[in-house]
Amino acid sequence: MVPTVDYLLQRQISPQWRGLLTALAEEFEAQIGQGELRQLMYRVGCRFAAAHPLPPCGSTADLAEALNARWQEADWGYVELADQADYLRIVHACAPLQAFGSAALNWTPAFLEGVYQTWLSALGAEGLSVVQTSEFDEYATIEFQLGRHPA
Repeated sequence: MVPTVDYLLQRQISPQWRGLLTALAEEFEAQIGQGELRQLMYRVGCRFAAAHPLPPCGSTADLAEALNARWQEADWGYVELADQADYLRIVHACAPLQAFGSAALNWTPAFLEGVYQTWLSALGAEGLSVVQTSEFDEYATIEFQLGRHPA
């Protein structure tokens, strides 16, 4: 991780939760496989999104504004959207996924995948799916795409 970004992310994660969340993630990994952990975090993301619905959005700019308002409320970073020819590019930055420890970065991004899928489906993106297309990188960003993806 880039030292400045790493420092800022560590400041974002409350010290009272760091040890607990890391221990929780380690126990999950000892008891549950990676695929099941991704499914679990995806479902948790779906629940989070259902509890924090978005308002109607008429454009990609409106959607970005609504998404960023939700993430700002939760102190969960920010998102940038870009319309591409065949998909919507979703780049999420500064999500506090490191709170679970760096090993958990293999499965914790599924939380965001579930959140985005639930929110975007509720706004009418039915028949389209959100998929993770990058790893959580040294700049604390992770990319997803909303589009037609093979099952």
